[in-house]
Amino acid sequence: MNELQPVALEREGATADVVVEGGRVYRSNRRDFRNLDVAIVGDRIAAVLADADSVTGPETTVVSAADSVVLPGLIDAHTHADIQLLFDREVPHLLASGTTSIVTESSGLGLLFGSRGVETFLERTADAPVSAYVSLPPQDFVDTFEPATGTPAELEALSDLLDHERVVGVGEIDWIHVVGRDAPVENLYERTRDRDLPIVGHGAGCRGESLRAFATVVDNDHEAISADGIRERAESGIHVVGRCGSIREDLPALIEAFPDLDPGSVSLSTDGVWPGDLLEGFGMAEIVRRLLDAGIEPADAIDAASRNTAAHFGLEDRGVVAPGAVADLLVVDDLESMAVETVLSEGEVVVADGEPLVDARTDPYPDYVYDTVSVDVSPERFTAPLAAAPGGSVRAMAVDRGLVTTETTADAAVVDGPDNSSCRLGPDPENDVLTATIFDRDPTTDERGFTGFLTGFGLESGALATSAVWEATGLVTVAADTDDAVVAADRVASLGGGFAIARDGEVVADLAMPVAGAAAELPPEQFAAAFEALEDALREGGVDIDWPLLTAQTLTFPGVPTLKLTASGYADVLARAVVGLESETDTDD
Repeated sequence: MNELQPVALEREGATADVVVEGGRVYRSNRRDFRNLDVAIVGDRIAAVLADADSVTGPETTVVSAADSVVLPGLIDAHTHADIQLLFDREVPHLLASGTTSIVTESSGLGLLFGSRGVETFLERTADAPVSAYVSLPPQDFVDTFEPATGTPAELEALSDLLDHERVVGVGEIDWIHVVGRDAPVENLYERTRDRDLPIVGHGAGCRGESLRAFATVVDNDHEAISADGIRERAESGIHVVGRCGSIREDLPALIEAFPDLDPGSVSLSTDGVWPGDLLEGFGMAEIVRRLLDAGIEPADAIDAASRNTAAHFGLEDRGVVAPGAVADLLVVDDLESMAVETVLSEGEVVVADGEPLVDARTDPYPDYVYDTVSVDVSPERFTAPLAAAPGGSVRAMAVDRGLVTTETTADAAVVDGPDNSSCRLGPDPENDVLTATIFDRDPTTDERGFTGFLTGFGLESGALATSAVWEATGLVTVAADTDDAVVAADRVASLGGGFAIARDGEVVADLAMPVAGAAAELPPEQFAAAFEALEDALREGGVDIDWPLLTAQTLTFPGVPTLKLTASGYADVLARAVVGLESETDTDD
């Protein structure tokens, strides 16, 4: 007989460790609400009883849920926990927002260090009160624009990690890498399918026959931004992951499409919550509230944030309020407000009266994850050779809506090279033409770099540098003044990663992100203040676009079209080709 049965049988002398009493309990397996008590032994729900007095002893912790609603702990189906701000520092706020589990990419440690970085993240989060499940990074086995860097040994190491209890599959893959072409990542996918684990998709802009093909590769996708896109994914058999977070808010599309969906095949995600939003209480409970406010049935909204995600990713015994399930529970005032009163994580009360009872973990990571930004910042590397576009008219990226950068042409300035030795191509901020430079900082590859051009950013003076770029192990600068680019890049390197903005030869704002050059080790309040200061410094330099820091971070990201940076040249995303500075118009001439 297991340790739960004496309480389930209400045997004399058997007592629960914790009883949540007097609430309207959402019975996940019946999809209804009843006035019940939940009795917990250890980290498991032992029984859901009409009255738990018989198993309440002097040592039982009693949590009152009178006039409140008891729900399963909420699960974020897709996030990025090892970039921007470390997961460790966010845990108390995540719990207070109703989140008890996450499914996360390893976009920082995993991207730079591969399997070793994933192992470090798994070790670091093993005892966290927010359960962290990881999807493995596939980027080392992608060769669309750059040679794949994944070795046979790394393939085996990642394959072995698929057997880890908290590894739930392979992380998001941009559709352009796998639709209509062979890719080395298929070797990893074969091993993933052998274990019946899901593959995460990133299908931004993918539709029609391409989406049908993509559906033969991936199992879920969070990138639909229209109701038709969501319906098309569902019709193709792709598990729909609705998204509402700091970067995108796509719930209106999900709400419109919901009547046409199988509600059991829908999950909810944030795709990342930035510290400023986290401090304001944004999280999974708020996402559920928005769905309920829009008229989605309570059972459907709650399941999408709990049971459905657990089932899709194989999170054993999570996401439900039922005997034998892990005792992750959420007590909210009511379904109208979804105001979080109490949170239990594996049977422990971790939030009471809306306030977290646990502290952020602050001890350092292993030494190897620090000091990962070491690049040659010689001044000439922030300009381009005149021979790359002899006419001075260059192919350039143009800032568009969201994270999109389209292709355009621009007239670069012809500037003197080092010691006036040669002419080179540089920025012309008066005409909104900036240099955009990337250096490869992957320790397993030779250092390479490329300088392209960017329009529509609006920077009139100074330069921005960051190592916190997406899907690339790079250091990127955007510069109106290449001397300031040197200063900013040098500061980022000295910080071990992060952001820096320089103007007139001086650093005017910075933010250290030393863990893999992608994540900060600060309290959320300090991170939010520093991030705001960076944006303010860009505004003072003339930038007026939305999300200027994010725009710089995603210049390397081929998950959205159409022209992006690589260390070998521009990535022409839709053509799936690397192209140089010389535009087709100049070539035709």
